[in-house]
Amino acid sequence: MRHTIYVGDVRASKEPAEIRTLLGSCVAVCLWDPKTQIGGMNHFLLPDSTEDAMSFEPTRFGVHAMDVLIGELMMLGADRRRCVAKVFGAGHVLGVKETADSVPQRNMAFVKQFCQDEGFRIVASDLGGKDPRIVVFATDTGKAKVKHLPRASVAEKLVEKEAVKREEPPKYGDITLF
Repeated sequence: MRHTIYVGDVRASKEPAEIRTLLGSCVAVCLWDPKTQIGGMNHFLLPDSTEDAMSFEPTRFGVHAMDVLIGELMMLGADRRRCVAKVFGAGHVLGVKETADSVPQRNMAFVKQFCQDEGFRIVASDLGGKDPRIVVFATDTGKAKVKHLPRASVAEKLVEKEAVKREEPPKYGDITLF
């Protein structure tokens, strides 16, 4: 079974499944229990949130996305003490100057610290850099594949999609959405 997750999504399975996502500055964490072969992945935007933002969709934030993933794995029968982590993303994909307080840097620091604090050994990681990436995780084997995408091709596709949208903006009465 194949599942694609997006920002704020969490997916875990005790059945063999392939979970995939596309990352830029976001982070995806794959947790896997090798004994039960139960695994899962989350995809979060920022490490933490304000109370106002939290009511919107808590799992868009790492601290909540991690708790939900751990909970889902445990409900399926995984033992968190055996789980290992694979972490991906936090790419600096925007064409602005990178700082120590940028989203990718904060995401990287958060995921490393969270895993250390919670006792999850990071057995694989592909963090940072400048390219977006696709991550595919097999819940039964714990194997993850990463494909880096050239920034230009992703940007061109986004511009192309936006151009198509601009040609025929939707109309609702006297209101035109753009």
